[in-house]
Amino acid sequence: MKSKYMECQKIIKTLRHKDFIKIPNTGKCFEDGAAIYAKEIKKNIFLLFIILKDIDIENIQALIAHFDCFGSIGLKEPEQIMFYLSIKDKNDLHYFEKYLEASNN
Repeated sequence: MKSKYMECQKIIKTLRHKDFIKIPNTGKCFEDGAAIYAKEIKKNIFLLFIILKDIDIENIQALIAHFDCFGSIGLKEPEQIMFYLSIKDKNDLHYFEKYLEASNN
């Protein structure tokens, strides 16, 4: 059985392969230590994956949100959240993989 840490490392590798950019988490919007990966899917609309610091599969969040610019991610609250998914188990991970596939289109 794969560890949750290994699953998370696979997810991070996939995000990098799909042209997601790791964003510095310097603001108060996300938990301290969270890793933020973002990709612009339309003008000022971003697909974000937030992986919380304990690197546990139960602590991955996916969202589609509007920010005023790429540089405000991690610093400011989003203008609007259009979609949110909290990944808590293997079934959620399946949906996560589908969104990664969709983000490449």
